[in-house]
Amino acid sequence: MGDLSKNLSRHEFACKCGCGFDTVDQETLRVIQDVCDNFECSVIITSGCRCPAHNRAVGSAIKNSQHLLGRAADCVFMLDGNPIDPTEIHYYLVSEHEGYGFGLYETFNHIDTRSGKQARWGA
Repeated sequence: MGDLSKNLSRHEFACKCGCGFDTVDQETLRVIQDVCDNFECSVIITSGCRCPAHNRAVGSAIKNSQHLLGRAADCVFMLDGNPIDPTEIHYYLVSEHEGYGFGLYETFNHIDTRSGKQARWGA
């Protein structure tokens, strides 16, 4: 179990390059934990915080990426060892959490708590 919430630990959000950047926004944690609670599932954070160098290395050209601010996570939600369809998660997020950024991808969901701007995109 996690040190940040019931399902989440700080190390899961750390930049994958090993630089030590591991800041994570409390509201982002709250939204991810809400999904885990609602679906009674676990989560795998595939990308959390990113330093500028790692953000470029993964191909993100977005200079204001919420990953750079610790306000974003790419998540795979798991139930009984299997991924939950990201479309199902996406519909839940947009119906229950207004005002944030949600990206729908084929194998994962992007969740961010950007300030003052709702964003939606995806598959």
